[in-house]
Amino acid sequence: MAYQWLLFDADGTLFDYDRAEKHALQNTFAQLGYPFEAEYLAEYQRVNHAIWLQFERGDIDQVTLRAHRFELLFKAIELRADPQAFSPAYLANLAEQTGLIDGALEAVKLLANRFDLAIITNGLTEVQRPRFANSAIYKYLKQIIISDEVGVAKPDRRIFDIAFARMNQPPKEVVLIIGDSLTSDIQGGLNYGIDTCWFNPAGKRNEHQIAATFEIRRLDELLKLLEKMEENHPE
Repeated sequence: MAYQWLLFDADGTLFDYDRAEKHALQNTFAQLGYPFEAEYLAEYQRVNHAIWLQFERGDIDQVTLRAHRFELLFKAIELRADPQAFSPAYLANLAEQTGLIDGALEAVKLLANRFDLAIITNGLTEVQRPRFANSAIYKYLKQIIISDEVGVAKPDRRIFDIAFARMNQPPKEVVLIIGDSLTSDIQGGLNYGIDTCWFNPAGKRNEHQIAATFEIRRLDELLKLLEKMEENHPE
């Protein structure tokens, strides 16, 4: 049976989160009058990645992580700044970043002709909703599931329960999740019993022993993969 629904992760899969993060951080430092050094970005990325992994494991909630990551950042770079004031300014700047991964718009346009598309993201509502609504791909999406809104996050099975309910309970075998995170997207798909596609543009080693059904480096490879599957499973 061919796929009918494609569940996409957002950041790092369709949206260029590295660029968004960089611009939002630089803009917030400038707006609040703090000096910005190039190494601050790398330190923030390290801190932010670690804290979102904690969130995936259930060790921290999304209310706490908003400011706590900046508390950790400021401690690391020895900057006297208020994390509680910095966080909302940063989120406002991040919400303005709608840039897409190379090839994402073209892929989504073509895929929307043959599949139902949805986004399932571990993100904050005040950031993701504006970004999605102002993006070039918004009109092609049938559903958007945001962890901050539904109270559970990937890889928890319950966020997939919510997604499937909104998708009118399709059979699991007709749903494919595509994402760049092995621990969130791919593990979540495995937990729920659906096929998975690891988007791995940098060719990273799989150090988690989490086996995806498919692996791609570019989004146009997804088109070719699905076309081949349709040829092998004609309606």
